[in-house]
Amino acid sequence: MLPRWRGRLKALGASLLLLLLLLLLLSGLYLLSGDLAYGRLLLPSPCSRGALSGLGAQVRAVEEENRQLREELRRWGAPGRLPSERSGERDLTWGRTACGQQPTVGKCELLHVAIVCAGHNSSRDVVTLVKSILFHRKNPLHFHLVTDAVARNILETLFHTWMVPSVFISFYNADELKPEVAWIPNKHYSGIYGLLKLTLPHALPPTLTRVIVLDTDITFASDIADLWAVFAQFSDKQVIGLVENQSDWYLGNLWKNHRPWPALGRGFNTGVILLHLDRLRQVGWEQMWRLTAERELLTMLATSLADQDIFNAVIKQHPWLVNPLPCSWNVQLSDHTRAEQCYSEASDLKVIHWNSPKKLGVKNKHVEFFRNLYQTFLEYDGNLLRRELFGCISGPQTEPGQTRQALVELEEDDACYEFRRQQLAIHRVHLTFLPYDPPAPHPHDVTLVAQLSMDRLQMLEALCRHWPGPMSLALYLSDAEAQQFLHFAQASEVLSARRDVAYHIVYREGPLYPVNLLRNVALGQAHTPYVFLSDIDFLPAYSLYDYLRTSIKELGLATRKAALVVPAFETLRYRLSFPTSKTELLSLLDAGSLYTFRYHVWPRGHEPTDYTRWREAQAPYRVEWAADYEPYVVVPRDCPRYDPRFVGFGWNKVAHIMELDAQEYEFLVLPEAFAIHLPHAPSLDISRFRSSPTYRRCLWALKDEFHQDLSRRYGSAALKYLTAQRQL
Repeated sequence: MLPRWRGRLKALGASLLLLLLLLLLLSGLYLLSGDLAYGRLLLPSPCSRGALSGLGAQVRAVEEENRQLREELRRWGAPGRLPSERSGERDLTWGRTACGQQPTVGKCELLHVAIVCAGHNSSRDVVTLVKSILFHRKNPLHFHLVTDAVARNILETLFHTWMVPSVFISFYNADELKPEVAWIPNKHYSGIYGLLKLTLPHALPPTLTRVIVLDTDITFASDIADLWAVFAQFSDKQVIGLVENQSDWYLGNLWKNHRPWPALGRGFNTGVILLHLDRLRQVGWEQMWRLTAERELLTMLATSLADQDIFNAVIKQHPWLVNPLPCSWNVQLSDHTRAEQCYSEASDLKVIHWNSPKKLGVKNKHVEFFRNLYQTFLEYDGNLLRRELFGCISGPQTEPGQTRQALVELEEDDACYEFRRQQLAIHRVHLTFLPYDPPAPHPHDVTLVAQLSMDRLQMLEALCRHWPGPMSLALYLSDAEAQQFLHFAQASEVLSARRDVAYHIVYREGPLYPVNLLRNVALGQAHTPYVFLSDIDFLPAYSLYDYLRTSIKELGLATRKAALVVPAFETLRYRLSFPTSKTELLSLLDAGSLYTFRYHVWPRGHEPTDYTRWREAQAPYRVEWAADYEPYVVVPRDCPRYDPRFVGFGWNKVAHIMELDAQEYEFLVLPEAFAIHLPHAPSLDISRFRSSPTYRRCLWALKDEFHQDLSRRYGSAALKYLTAQRQL
């Protein structure tokens, strides 16, 4: 037995010795491959190996040897990945890796992010990008946004109303920067805006030393502070951090006569850039890229990939400028890329880049996973991102001091707590959610103004058919519902054909419907001199738009303080042959197919319009204000705003008409104008109003407060409103 055990021990010892030799050989080859990459590409250390793999024959030879070693290791039952391929050592993460302790970012260190954004669609993309960053972030952020006028109007309002703590926003006028790059012909779909990243060292404040630059089609899957920490790994000469381009574009073999701009190896992708701004200014970046672009354009004639071509041409001449980043910081999902080499597990992913014109339609082995990740942030409730970074300065984006104090003073056992809380809620507002072209200036033009929620979307197509003029509509939606609306509008031939309808999203928060806030958002975005203040469940007469413009001119509203009343009717039928004239409407009224609006449940609301007189009227006639009067009117765009304290159902239009009367507007009923209310299921708020005595008591309390405020603003002239109310 003893000789047999000695034989086994010798065999085991030989096996262990062979395994040890293989591991030593493996370690040596790993270091050798890092040294080769470092010597070939001027990288600062073996930590950067892999960012430009496959560039030289020596590196390819080492890769082949590594492949053979993997097979050998598998036969011995060892792990199938080399040390350099493990996610913790391939990508920059916290903790120890093969490169030692990674640099960290201070708890409250301010991180700077620059984004170029223009237009309506790009603005929506920015929101999703920012959500993904805020979801993972642990540091204060300062966003530097280079925008056109459209994007600035959208994003300035959005961030102002979003009020995320420890988030700062600066805007830069893209129009002022365009002349610096307008001389460069560009074939890329991004147009001139795709070149503006070249100007950032000059455009951003001289005191700003470092910034992360991002495309709008980026999704973060990790904390952006991890990317910021890479700045600490730059050598003294390196000024730009980039990920290798993962397609074969710059290799020049995609099709016959394909001739890309010069690049180092596979080139670099500029969807994610780390810019050391102070060093770029010191090396004369502006002159450097201009001279390079001028020289290359003599033969290339135009850029194909916008700023990316010029960045790569500069790096080709000056390779010491670049710090190659691990490819997990820019996993590029264009067709025919090597993106799958950047990750083996979901935890490896850092940044996903939808850099194909196909965007979410791109083909990739794991594209469903990436789409789901993107969809998560697309529909994520942005209100949940308003979290404080404890121990850090909140900055200017927090709630105003008066609002915070009022919230603290609210008593939760107050029967009207919901109403008080809803008045203080700050709603995120995304203006012109879809592409919108303002109407050409016209002295008598009028915009239809209304508001709606998800359950009224079916009204939009009919409204567009009845009203050919401009509209400004506020929609009260959740983040997920906003995406459903987007798909609905894009799929509708009627809605997609209209570019003069502005849709503004007010994101849901709180239990009560902020009806007057919605009206104010829509009213504030009207671009015509006059507005028709309507509701979404009313269809105007087919001729109403033209008739109103004519009436505004003939009645001289430019020099006369008047509100034009559009008589309101209703039908209880879901199918109605809509009248094309006043004569047809009167026939339907006499036949019982139409009624004056709410005559059977709320006659006071429209009684002063005097429908009996309207039947015979041939010219506009004046009516006097009466308690609870709430007609639909046409007024100048600068009319008083609605009182936002009225939420849910009840008295929201009544208060506005009262304020118009207090400001001495005369009410003129138009004899040929009409709008018809269509039947629909009652809203949740009207159901609560009808069923809850507490709801009605709270509404009455809001009325009393409104009367008191009216008296303070208009003095003794406002006493008639309180007197009229008490006489009911």
